[in-house]
Amino acid sequence: MRIVEASLHLVRLPLVHAFQTSSHRKTHLDHILVRLVEESGAEGWGEIASPSDPFYCPETTETCWHIAERYLLPSVVDAVWEHPAELPRLWRKVRGNRFAMAGVDAAGWALWSETRGVPLAKALGGTRSEVVAGVSLGIEPTYDALLDQVRRQVDAGYPRVKLKIAPGWDTEPVRLVREAFPDLAIHVDANGAYGETAEELAVLRGLDDFGLLMIEQPFAPRNLVAHAALQRGVRTPVCLDESVDTIDDLRTALALGAGRVLNIKVSRMGGLTAAVAAHDLAREHGVDVWCGGMHEFGIGRAANVALSSLPGFTLPSDVSASAKYYARDVVQPEVVADQGVVRVPDGPGLGHTVDAAFIGENRLKETTITAPATSARRGSPPAAGPATAGSAA
Repeated sequence: MRIVEASLHLVRLPLVHAFQTSSHRKTHLDHILVRLVEESGAEGWGEIASPSDPFYCPETTETCWHIAERYLLPSVVDAVWEHPAELPRLWRKVRGNRFAMAGVDAAGWALWSETRGVPLAKALGGTRSEVVAGVSLGIEPTYDALLDQVRRQVDAGYPRVKLKIAPGWDTEPVRLVREAFPDLAIHVDANGAYGETAEELAVLRGLDDFGLLMIEQPFAPRNLVAHAALQRGVRTPVCLDESVDTIDDLRTALALGAGRVLNIKVSRMGGLTAAVAAHDLAREHGVDVWCGGMHEFGIGRAANVALSSLPGFTLPSDVSASAKYYARDVVQPEVVADQGVVRVPDGPGLGHTVDAAFIGENRLKETTITAPATSARRGSPPAAGPATAGSAA
């Protein structure tokens, strides 16, 4: 395969409900959509679902745009490759910047599976025709508002609800939700907001009383030792998210016993290639996995659904319906959940049609890189450098 054109599209969509974590509150999202075009004219789309601010991770929308435009797209345009798992080798000189890489990697997988006429899920090794979805709920202004949001999702059929927590918003909201929904699968996510003071550790250990599915990322990303110590002291499984950016991180976490569950995010780990590798390694070590999300638009959400069809994803994943977050999505049909279950598309590629007109209506800027008309590289990774051609609007 040879990619002859690659483009980036910065798109803004409003959220139907504001979302607050331990670090910030958001009412809209700006994500970068990646389009790769093969010389036959076939195209594949991916999504760079980075946050706009450096609170969840060091990357932002601005840094991802820079890295993708200057280094990643030039590395794939005019390169010859046979399988999408080869793509990360093309930008191997670039360190970090996994969110930016993830969008290009996923677009390559979508393109390859589209040209082969196979569903993306099958290309990845998926075995399920449907996946169980959970929802993630932010910190609300009041307890009543939180209970109302939980009730809405339970009524919609979702079997698992994730609650964001932070110091000062933890024990009481969890207690109230558990009392109101005694049979609901609940897990909590701190996004690394807790330290190791006696008071904070007592709060985290006290969450054991609520029969939670898991406690996700209580401590800072690199503090695997604290996660391991907490896991030894509680019955509830500790889940790692921000702590595992790479396969090497996962190997270290496994060696330390830092958690019994892994949240695999395509964006955080640098793409579908790395996500599949993480799934395989975790499954080999008996660690439960589920697919986390970054409130992706439909393109990234479809990739998450495909990944969640792999056999090791035994827990509900953050692949809820498009309508949970957006009044209108960038794909048709939109991702739909029926009583908390999402069907895995059986059409080629993403299994959804990308709504280019709607993307254009909500696009903030774009850039395109094209291959020279008279030459084609033969599979050797190009030196990272500026784009060979480009345009911005």
